[in-house]
Order: sequence, then structure tokens, then C-alpha cells
Amino acid sequence: MAKKSKIAKNDRRRAIVARYAERRAHLKEILRSPRSTDAERTAALRELRRHPRDASATRVRNRDSVDGRPRGHLRTFGLSRVRFREQAHAGYLPGIRKASW
Repeated sequence: MAKKSKIAKNDRRRAIVARYAERRAHLKEILRSPRSTDAERTAALRELRRHPRDASATRVRNRDSVDGRPRGHLRTFGLSRVRFREQAHAGYLPGIRKASW
């Protein structure tokens, strides 16, 4: 089980990313666009740097949805490898069965 403070911090980061997502996308589009002027790019970059660090989606950590484990995350199921194995053996994941050959 991960520390509750780390899980809460990650949840706050997700909220901040969602809050700034539209603004960041607009500014990034200005930076990428070949039609924007140098002044527009500079202003967009300055505004982007004024955003909080946690507004970037790369700051969010993928965690196990059950216990918050940060490592070995399987994106398809939202579980860590440990929890995935437990739930698969218990039969809680439909369509998943142990391989044998």
C-alpha cells in the first residue's frame, strides 16, 4: 500500500492538469504553428512558463487503482502487476486466464 499522502498528491496533480489542459494545448499550438510570429511565440512561451509545474501531464504518476502502487502499472487494467496477478487468479478479471502450453 502506497502512502496516503503520495496518492493524495497525485490526485491533486490530476486535478491541476485537468484545470490547465485547454490553456496549455492552446499555447502549445501557438508554439508549434509555423504561422505564428516570433512575438506570439515568445508571449506563449512566457505564459506557459508561468503555469505551475504540476500543470504538465508528465508529472502525473500512473498508480494502481486499488492500493496506489506506483511501479509495475498495467495501463489496460489500471492495476499493478501484483494486484493484476491476484485478481486474475481469483477470477475477477473476465477473459483473463493463466497461460499454459
